[in-house]
This record gives sequence, structure tokens and C-alpha cells, in this order.
Amino acid sequence: MNNKDIIDIAMQQSAFDSNCNMEDFISNVNKVVLSEKSSKARKYLKLPFLCDLTSYGNNIVASASQELIKEVEWYITKYQVEHCFETPNLHRLMERLKPYNLNVCFMAEYFLPDMEVLKPLPCLYETKVMEPEHFSEYYLPEWSNALCEKRKELDSLAVGAFDNGKLIGLAGASADCDTMWQIGIDVMPEYRRQGIASSLTSRLALEILGKGIVPFYCCAWSNLKSARNAIKKWISACMGTDHSKRGQLYCRNE
Repeated sequence: MNNKDIIDIAMQQSAFDSNCNMEDFISNVNKVVLSEKSSKARKYLKLPFLCDLTSYGNNIVASASQELIKEVEWYITKYQVEHCFETPNLHRLMERLKPYNLNVCFMAEYFLPDMEVLKPLPCLYETKVMEPEHFSEYYLPEWSNALCEKRKELDSLAVGAFDNGKLIGLAGASADCDTMWQIGIDVMPEYRRQGIASSLTSRLALEILGKGIVPFYCCAWSNLKSARNAIKKWISACMGTDHSKRGQLYCRNE
């Protein structure tokens, strides 16, 4: 699997999620589509969307409900792509959404691995690849980014770091859809800044790729620690391309 394969798979999944064609994400023209349910969408998505804006860098594909199509079209036409995901412009969108009792909710970046850069990174502690039966006891608050209590059935693989038998770091993979698994990471506070997060995420990414599945990493735009882990240790040089990451904005009822 090479970088083009990974981008194509990611864009196809985004197309399933947004109810559009994967070619729409590489266009230089913004597009608004009607959101619909899809059996191929990521399993945790609540479809149809009310308003969801996705960009791989070139343009914005907006997937929206029928009643919001005109509002969303106005917004993504009025501002440049990169400025649709920032204040004060977002305040204009929020004002237009108020009559519908809606507001901006989640904003996130999605990172993909660079196959020319990705490699296993060393860890100061013992690491283990873990199947579901090996991490069933770790559905605890301290591991809530790596594992999801509400969607246990999707948690498919993990890599743990251990200090004398004690779990100190955990990267988990959720089978969000058929072709892509999402990675989450937790490290105990007293063990941070030792390269554990980058080691576990890189190892888990390689394990997932070995199964013929694309790993991806998501974090809020404001989560600098998590974004730094993705940028410096996982995707690295891939950040230089237009499609190495995806930005997404999601609205919901107030």
C-alpha cells in the first residue's frame, strides 16, 4: 500500500460519509450535497448530517440537511476555504444556524500515515500487541481515548507499554469502517514526554497496515499535544502535501 492508495481509500470513505463522489474532494470548486444514511459510513456517525463541512485542502464538501443547504451554500461561497474553519467567520455561520436551533459543535483534524516515513519507533518500556481479550480489563477512565466503553465491539487491536507489568500507555484501534481503523492513545501522566505515545501509535499503525487496513488519527484542532504526536512522529513529511490531513466541522442541535 502506498500513499496514493491511502489517500484514495480515505477519500472514498469520506464520500460514503458525506454522500458524494470521492472526486469531489480534489475539485477546486466547493460542493454542497444532501446528507443521507449509508451502510458504508463510519459506524459511529449520526446520519443524516445536519451540517458537516469536510476539506482535504483544495475545497470544501458540505453535507447538509435539505433545510440547511441554502445557508451552507451561502457560507462556503462567501469565504475562502481556509477561512471557513476559523473565527470570526464561524460566528457568521452560527448566526445563520440560530433560527434552526443549531450551533457549531465538533471541529477536528484527521491524519493519515506517510508510507515513505512511517516506521516503528523505539520505546523505553516493554510493549505488547493486544487482541480484544487481552485489553478487556482496561475499560477505565484513564484509557478512554484508546478504548471506547460505548463501542466495545469496534475496538479491534491495541498496543500497550508496560513498566514491570503495569500498563502505562495504550494505543487502541477502533474498526470504524471496513477499510479504515481509528487510533486513540493514552499515556499515564507521570510517563509522558518519553516518546511512549509516538512509539505506540507508530507500532499500532504498522500492525493495522499489515492487515490491509488504513489507520487514521483524529484530534481536536485545539489539542496541541495530540496533534504534535501525529505531525512529528507519525505522518511527518506527509504534512507537506495537500491531502495529508483532513479538516472537518460538524453542527448539532443546541
